[in-house]
Amino acid sequence: MEVGMLPISASKRGKLLSTGYTTLLSISRASLADLARDLQVSEDEASEIMKCASKTSTLDLSTGTHTTTVVNGGQTAWAMLNEEKFSLHITTSCVDLDNILCGGINCKEVTEIGGVPGIGKTQIGIQLAVNVQIPPEYGGLGGKAIYIDTEGSFMVERVLQIAEACIEDMSEYSNHFRKDFQASEVKMHPNNILENIFYFRVCSYTEQIALVNYLDKFITEHKDVKIIIIDSVTFHFRQDFDDMALRTRLLSAMALKLMKLASKFCLAVVLLNQVTTKHIDGSFQLTLALGDSWSHSCTNRIILFWNGNDRHAFIDKSPSLKSASAQYSVTPKGIRNSTSCKRIKMM
Repeated sequence: MEVGMLPISASKRGKLLSTGYTTLLSISRASLADLARDLQVSEDEASEIMKCASKTSTLDLSTGTHTTTVVNGGQTAWAMLNEEKFSLHITTSCVDLDNILCGGINCKEVTEIGGVPGIGKTQIGIQLAVNVQIPPEYGGLGGKAIYIDTEGSFMVERVLQIAEACIEDMSEYSNHFRKDFQASEVKMHPNNILENIFYFRVCSYTEQIALVNYLDKFITEHKDVKIIIIDSVTFHFRQDFDDMALRTRLLSAMALKLMKLASKFCLAVVLLNQVTTKHIDGSFQLTLALGDSWSHSCTNRIILFWNGNDRHAFIDKSPSLKSASAQYSVTPKGIRNSTSCKRIKMM
């Protein structure tokens, strides 16, 4: 059971969520003194919260909820291997990038994409939000997208531009290979693609955490959602944090929640990340933000970088993909195969 459903005041639930206590287990593992300090309440109030959480947890166990979850979670390695063979992917619209990703961004996984400003992170995020809607007859998933914007970088005009290009690509595909699907092509319209992107603007880390905790309910009501994009996951966690242990706990809880959503609803989670400097061997080098511990919170990690005037994507970490790099371009139509050109600002 989530903390948001505890029978306590809304203000106390808000304090719990904002300080990283998102589950009953996280409360039970905390000491009375730590809980009181984190919530900035008296130890008596903290004790009441712990008693309430303990009572609720016991009630859940008595109804068999916990036992059922554990038993149903069992799966054989053979079944897992067969699932991977038929796993769903979302194309990036760049053939070279899709090739090193074995088909595109994988569902049921959390993929982190990071790089310097202007490298095309938001462009890739928007492209994926459009491409997830490609109908199955054209090799897509026919799903919808959730786009969480923390920086205010989402550009609806750019989404429309990429949506129009996507429909053009499907039309060309239909004319050359699948003439019997011309009727379905006519039904698709850029406005429909925009309507299938659920946009959330968050302005603080507490809003971000609250929204991630709400997504389970939202996706249950919108089961055709097949991708969650956070642009960027970093922004609000790089400000106003003196307590780095608290930040680590908040990030770990959020990452765990996103992994569960990816697995439960068979969808892709894409986290766009910024870069920072790190002192290594006597010199400062660029690295993805949020530290080394965060790098273990994602299934796959892709680093975007410049090589002269060319954009490259490098698979830095993945349990199933080989380390490899591919060139890509950001064009007026969106993400495409590389065409060597000068760095340009799209919009």
